[in-house]
Amino acid sequence: MFGEAGGLLSRYQAAKDAGFNAVECAFPYSVPEQQLATVLKETGLKQVLINSDPGDTEAGELGFAAIPGQEARFRESLERSISYAKALNYCIIIMSGRRSSDHDESAHLATLEGNLKHAVERLTGLIEPINPVSIPGHYLNNYDTVRTVRVVQKMDSPHLCLQLDIFHLQMITGNVTNIIYKFIPLTGHVQVAQAHYRYEPSCPGELNYVFEKLNQAGYNGYIGAEYKPSSPESAASLKWMEQPNLTL
Repeated sequence: MFGEAGGLLSRYQAAKDAGFNAVECAFPYSVPEQQLATVLKETGLKQVLINSDPGDTEAGELGFAAIPGQEARFRESLERSISYAKALNYCIIIMSGRRSSDHDESAHLATLEGNLKHAVERLTGLIEPINPVSIPGHYLNNYDTVRTVRVVQKMDSPHLCLQLDIFHLQMITGNVTNIIYKFIPLTGHVQVAQAHYRYEPSCPGELNYVFEKLNQAGYNGYIGAEYKPSSPESAASLKWMEQPNLTL
């Protein structure tokens, strides 16, 4: 959202001008953390979430948590992410990275578990399944096997939760209502967008009841507006916020 405002710092101000009190962003690492901290202080916004340092995205990197042989890079990127977290006081989505054809499932999973054990000693984090249409090859791409949900359950740590992105959930499995009820106890953060174009939740699409179900499941935390506005002005896409029990 607010890409029309220009650079990242300008987007913070645009979010404030649109009425938001809290923000999240994927990758803030192009801006020094102290500059971001200053903007948060000036605007009065609360930062609630970022993704961990993904590495070189232009080269196709998207994190290292599940990549065998990249443990040192994972720890290096984690420390960079933590330096931002200390400055801005927020939670981090720990990026698993892309599956490697050089390694089998057991190697990827063992690497992920080992890296997460280290991570939860350093921070409070989330892991997120991402659908294979949006990001082909992403390791954490489902809810049904030993990945993601079972990893959170196996870690059994208050410092590791599930990031429940409703758009990815619909694209991966459907059955959204039942999965919301099932996984909310493991969930630390929710994001929303309409499937399948990933526009704002009020656009026509496959999901028209999400907020009611989240409320019924007992979720009362932040909900990230992780969508592409259907109009050139992001503020014009906020009609969905008129639903009961939602505040900016």
